[in-house]
Amino acid sequence: MEDVPITKQRCPSCTKAKMILDNNTGELFCSFCGFVMPEKLIEGGPEWRSFSNDGTDRSRVGAGTSITIHDMGLSTIIGQQNKDSTGKPLDSSMKKSIERLRTWDSRSQAHTSAERNLRQALSEMDKMKAKLSISDPVIEKAAYIYRKAIERKLVKGRSIHGLVAACIYASCRNTETSRTLDDIANGINIRRKDVARCYRLIFRELDLKIPVPDPVKGVSRIASIAGLGEKTKRKAINILNKAKKLGIVAGKDPMGIAAAALYLACISSGGSKTQKEISIASGVTEVTIRNRCAGLKKLL
Repeated sequence: MEDVPITKQRCPSCTKAKMILDNNTGELFCSFCGFVMPEKLIEGGPEWRSFSNDGTDRSRVGAGTSITIHDMGLSTIIGQQNKDSTGKPLDSSMKKSIERLRTWDSRSQAHTSAERNLRQALSEMDKMKAKLSISDPVIEKAAYIYRKAIERKLVKGRSIHGLVAACIYASCRNTETSRTLDDIANGINIRRKDVARCYRLIFRELDLKIPVPDPVKGVSRIASIAGLGEKTKRKAINILNKAKKLGIVAGKDPMGIAAAALYLACISSGGSKTQKEISIASGVTEVTIRNRCAGLKKLL
């Protein structure tokens, strides 16, 4: 690293404002007379030594802690570089010893069955995050619920995939993210019935406070799949807002009543979508759409 001039500080010997900082020793010296300041400075820049895998990261701190990591991100690992502290490559015998130490270091991070279970569950949640396009706060809430389920010993003897899907669904309901049971069941490739059974279990045992789903949240999703315009979406949202004030949506399936509002809005705005097309886009039956339309027609 090159020496950095500090022009604001003057030399106490020759009074010239040309003090130079030596980054290797942390000493200040004058470029004119060579006077060295008796006190040393603490260098506040990035570290020269890096313990990351590629050796290019010079930040002073590591990654932040997160409950979506089984060890909260606080554990240490043995790096992949086979070099000693001076940068020299290790000999063959020491390299084998370091490889064995890496193996045991990885195994020791999850030495109980509960920790191994949590490790696998959080790995599945990370995969589901990409499949369902879920945000980080939803996954963090799901990881929190799963950790509570482990504390209450609800995971013993039950499917990890089922409980992971149930926790993600509970988190989506809690954060008002528009994801259905079928979406989550198809994403993790298990039956819808298994997800519903595990969801009822954690809802009952953990005493979760789940808000009532808002049908307006599903309007954009259904309209996007069915190819409806913005004018139709706005009209459907107005119908649902009127229905909520009158209490018509209470106790009804949110996706069903959102699909019915979109169908009525499409008819009133001159659209050509059929009940079958809206049914396929929303995942509810045509009979449900017709029944919900009967209660919403008077709001047009």
